[in-house]
Amino acid sequence: MGNANTPIPKQPLNKDDVIKKWHESRICMTEEYDTGAVVFQVDGIPIGTFGNFSASIGKAKSKKTFNVSAMAAAALSGEKVLMYEVSLPEDKKKILYVDTEQSKAHCKKTLARILALANLPEGTDNDRLEFLSLRKYTPKERIEIIECALATTEGIGLVIIDGVRDLLFDINAPLEATQITSILMRWTDEYQIHIHTILHQNKGDENARGHIGTEINNKAETVIQVEKDKTDENISKVSAVLTRAQTFPTFAFRINDHILPELVEDYVSEPKKAGRPPKKEFDPYFDIKQEHHETALERIFPTATDELNYEELQDRLVEEFRSILGSFNKNKAAAEITFLRNKRMVVQDNGKLYRYNKGGYRY
Repeated sequence: MGNANTPIPKQPLNKDDVIKKWHESRICMTEEYDTGAVVFQVDGIPIGTFGNFSASIGKAKSKKTFNVSAMAAAALSGEKVLMYEVSLPEDKKKILYVDTEQSKAHCKKTLARILALANLPEGTDNDRLEFLSLRKYTPKERIEIIECALATTEGIGLVIIDGVRDLLFDINAPLEATQITSILMRWTDEYQIHIHTILHQNKGDENARGHIGTEINNKAETVIQVEKDKTDENISKVSAVLTRAQTFPTFAFRINDHILPELVEDYVSEPKKAGRPPKKEFDPYFDIKQEHHETALERIFPTATDELNYEELQDRLVEEFRSILGSFNKNKAAAEITFLRNKRMVVQDNGKLYRYNKGGYRY
């Protein structure tokens, strides 16, 4: 995928190809469009459909993999596992499970867990479940392997990617994050499947990690959070963070003596504390609109030859965003400069002075 801060070279347009895509993209009132069959449900509430992707987020050791093992088992068995019900049509009964983090020995344990939860023999492979361990490959190779599996395997309806972060070289590169979410959306649309991904949360807050986390939050059909119960660390609770429809009730599971997740019956989540929720950390990618970034830069750099050092740029950003947003400080300006550099909206030609790279970036 290359360096995320390297501009994408302009390729000559194939006019016929662009016209075809343009016509295919038209929406007409006289046409009927498939909304996508429901794949996942929790307590009867749809959380995943064909043609879309969803995600699980959680901190380390929150039991995210145990949670998606239950999803895979529900798809394999056709029965409810934990609170998950998965319906796959006859021509899309296969499941592709991709692990990017664990060794083959640990992946085999996850595979055995899925088969056990589905009440299937552990010592025999199931032809409806293909399990891939991609730990040893590069992000580019992992994407190519998944693409090849989708293109050459008939009947796949559900894909689980345990470790979507490992499809990127740099988790904080905006361009790579956009590329990966675009690939996920293309796969779901082109192959008419549902993809469920897993991503870690930041240690210090509840946000999904990196720019890929922001992109997934923006594009996913449903985002599920898996976290340890604050009163009992042996229990993991599962709740809906972002949905396009009705929110499903929070439920919880524990790991039993057979090292399998089992539902905690009649679980009652800890009530929310009174008062205001904790303030979300400032994120220029999420908290400032594209046009506001560009407006500020147009004012700060009125000509193509204008250059500023770091402190001058920081002070001017504070001044401009206070006029645009009403309040802004130097800490936010520092985060904004990092964002602008990652997006290549500002560049340093001589190593020190910044200039506006107008027309040389993609948002």
